[in-house]
Amino acid sequence: MATDLIQLPAQSLRLGMTLPYDVYDAGGKLLYARGQVLRDSPLVRSLVEGGAWVRPEDTIEFQRARAHRLDTLVLQDKPLADIAKADSSFRLDTPPPTKVELGPREAWSDLLLRTHTLLREAQPADFRARLAQIRDAALKRLHAHPDATLMLHVFESSQEYADYSARHALLTLLLCELIARQLKLAPALCEALQGAALTMNYGAGEAHDRMASQSGPATAAQRQALSTHGDRAADRLAEVGITDPVWLTAVRLHHDAGPGPLAPRSEGEMLARLLRRIDIFGARLSPRRSRQAMSGAAAARAVFLDELGQPDEAGAALIKVVGLYPPGSIVRLANGEVGIVFKRGFSANEPLVAALIGKSGSPLSNPVPRDTRLASQAIAASLAPSELKLRVNLDALLRL
Repeated sequence: MATDLIQLPAQSLRLGMTLPYDVYDAGGKLLYARGQVLRDSPLVRSLVEGGAWVRPEDTIEFQRARAHRLDTLVLQDKPLADIAKADSSFRLDTPPPTKVELGPREAWSDLLLRTHTLLREAQPADFRARLAQIRDAALKRLHAHPDATLMLHVFESSQEYADYSARHALLTLLLCELIARQLKLAPALCEALQGAALTMNYGAGEAHDRMASQSGPATAAQRQALSTHGDRAADRLAEVGITDPVWLTAVRLHHDAGPGPLAPRSEGEMLARLLRRIDIFGARLSPRRSRQAMSGAAAARAVFLDELGQPDEAGAALIKVVGLYPPGSIVRLANGEVGIVFKRGFSANEPLVAALIGKSGSPLSNPVPRDTRLASQAIAASLAPSELKLRVNLDALLRL
């Protein structure tokens, strides 16, 4: 790293801005000159995330510190020669501003951007380290606020199909972490499953996003291309330095791991089966331009029974940790209210719900917690996200 450069805090830059200073990489290479406009690209997005370096004298902090130093010398009645000398030799010794802690929704958006950028780069540098940073940031949120994190991710994933591949990767990661804890997987297997969750569609993100945004069903050519994307993803992961055979096997087989118990399988095949069921669950919760997202209960039914109509071990483990009505899903209560699940309950079918629409059909001024263990507040129906005709105040829900 060049010693005469300092790193800008994350979000100091923004897409479309005209640069007021030269921007460098950590090694001192000029990337964009003063006066250029930051157009959208993977490199620019990585700079927005906090990878930009500038000369200290170009920063506001430097200018303020220098002005304060010169004002002090003037007040001390120092000779002009000393003031000029101090001005020419002044250096900013204080560290750059610390990174601001993001709120839940901002952190989710930041993770989406970082995931999208990394998984789309043609020749990513430090792939494994950057992937680990994304993983750790997502899991830190999950472990600190599990239900709020699930509610936010499930609900936002159910609302739009833009950036489907990045959203799906992060949601799959969260669900894999929960199911790994439920099954008490060894730490090495947990790490392999987490990595596979984020990268199972590596290299196919653009194709997945295109399919999510098209108005018609997948074409024969698209289906053929996706039929082998597990192999291609594993091969590409090997090219960028992923050597864990369990991780690679899970990615390679995540569309081909058929029904049956988990115990007889190899470690890679077992993780592939878990990924397969979680992949289906997350996909059912997400919309496409050509179809609406399913209700939480419908998504749960899709994984509770296997391809042969028999109870599925992997699917049952998933439902046990997220419930029949996962946080972020929409339900109608026995009293006629409509709300969103914001916390898992003691049983799979009795979560806590925040009522959003009253019995009369009018929106409530604030979300009202309901305990579905009570008969009058029990869940009467699981609704598709599109059936909620209301702009949801997620910030108010997160405060619950």
